[in-house]
Amino acid sequence: MSTASSLRLVADRAGPDFYLTEEHHPQNGTLLGFWIYLMSDCLIFAVLFATYGVLGRQYAGGPTGAEIFDLPMVAVNTAMLLFSSITYGFAMIATQNGRVKETLGWLAVTGLFGCAFLGLELTEFAHLIGEGAGPQRSAFLSAFFTLVGTHGLHVTCGVIWLVTLMTQVADRGLTSTNRRRLMCLSLFWHFLDVVWIGVFSFVYLLGVL
Repeated sequence: MSTASSLRLVADRAGPDFYLTEEHHPQNGTLLGFWIYLMSDCLIFAVLFATYGVLGRQYAGGPTGAEIFDLPMVAVNTAMLLFSSITYGFAMIATQNGRVKETLGWLAVTGLFGCAFLGLELTEFAHLIGEGAGPQRSAFLSAFFTLVGTHGLHVTCGVIWLVTLMTQVADRGLTSTNRRRLMCLSLFWHFLDVVWIGVFSFVYLLGVL
């Protein structure tokens, strides 16, 4: 048997080769990974809440929560964040219906509510520091600034992420990738609302009472 015939026979016995023409990516892999991230964030905030629970009455002769918390302003701030969660829900409804302009409009409103929340929070921090109630004044204030500041940092990242997604949606439309990203941001945004309800109840309300 010739060399060419031997090579042909070996090739026939080997069978056809198969190659993947698309990326091997689980259908729900991104959402699963993002849920795992949210669980890790839950642990972070659980530790911060526990720390505040231990140090929340250690005033070291400084001001108490009842003396420094402006509850009406905090209530307005809470309303800003809750309204942003509602408007993001409207954005997701528009996304499901394939309406790009409506999606971008509701995302913009959500971003404005988020910025209003951050503005009021920074105003509160500046007022407290100006009154001598900074994080170095007592263990209570250190725990307060750490917990509330960490939440505010998350909201800041959420607003940046929101603006980035608005740019991508405006440029590429509501592709499957953008829809998945919007869903992940939706989970993140609603998670921050739930955490803030805990902050408002556990820190501000109990602090005033």
